[in-house]
Amino acid sequence: MKLEERYEALKQKVVERKEQFASFVLMLETQTSWLTSPASTRFHLNRDTGLLEHSVSVAENLLKFRDFLAPDISDESCVIVGLFHDVGKIGMPGKPLYIRNDNEWEVKNRNIKYKTNPELVQMSLASRSLYLVSQYLPLSDAEAQAILYHDGQYIEDNRCVAHKEEPLTLLAHWADYWTAHIYEEGRALNNR
Repeated sequence: MKLEERYEALKQKVVERKEQFASFVLMLETQTSWLTSPASTRFHLNRDTGLLEHSVSVAENLLKFRDFLAPDISDESCVIVGLFHDVGKIGMPGKPLYIRNDNEWEVKNRNIKYKTNPELVQMSLASRSLYLVSQYLPLSDAEAQAILYHDGQYIEDNRCVAHKEEPLTLLAHWADYWTAHIYEEGRALNNR
């Protein structure tokens, strides 16, 4: 299935907060780099549409993990957290976080295709994600925690929730990590 079809299928799973969700998605799709942004400057999916591809895959994997481990968590929560866990990588409306790197040497020799926009107010990606989402969508405490701490203990600032993670936070972390390091790096088990 094509990326656009997968994205649309996920959007259809948001029912209870459909109006707020649609408003947020409209803003993302018309005022930001959401549909075109890379997922990183030099690592996973550092290409146009990389962020959307990553986000869709994380949401799909989060739903799969949820089915086996925590079936009581709603589709809607999984879709919102999965799609928007990294939405901070867009920057802000009218100000993309990632801009094309004009240093040809870095692009050619270090694969740094993008650089961060120095015009943005500095904040962590997870904080920016939560900031953007919470302006449009009411979130449960568990959804907010999952967006803010989805990177798990790899981020020093996240240690404050160590061993206090909600199930949704753990699922989001596993889905994000699995997507980036197994599927996107081409290490999926069926590839061996």
